[in-house]
Amino acid sequence: MLDNYLIIHKSILPEYYSKVLEVRHLMENGKCRDISQAVKQVGISRSTYYKYKDFIYEPSDVTKGRKAVISVMLVHEPGILSAMLAKISEAGASVFAITQSPPIHQTASVTITLEISSMPGSMTELMEELGKIDGLENPRILAVE
Repeated sequence: MLDNYLIIHKSILPEYYSKVLEVRHLMENGKCRDISQAVKQVGISRSTYYKYKDFIYEPSDVTKGRKAVISVMLVHEPGILSAMLAKISEAGASVFAITQSPPIHQTASVTITLEISSMPGSMTELMEELGKIDGLENPRILAVE
């Protein structure tokens, strides 16, 4: 995924790239009511803004709010879910949502959405740690954003 990105000092880029970011800030902070007002204020055309708005981000925007969705099978015994949540917390991730099916044949399917932007380690490391928990089977990463 990161193969499509470069880190470039903005001093060598055309000025309108920075102005696209400025328009975004004006809109996010409520300083302008609409795009027309914001682009006029910073001095670029609406077409320039719309052409580049989905491709220009500041480094803080890229790391903000990274999410992952994982799936596991839990043996229906007390303490397994809490052990898994403890490992997730130790790894520096936060839980957004947990969906658990009713246990069938003493096993429940669990899907967890995580906020992972502050994790110092990797998702692979977290999944390896989860795999070590007795009663937790088949940990898988379903998606990472």
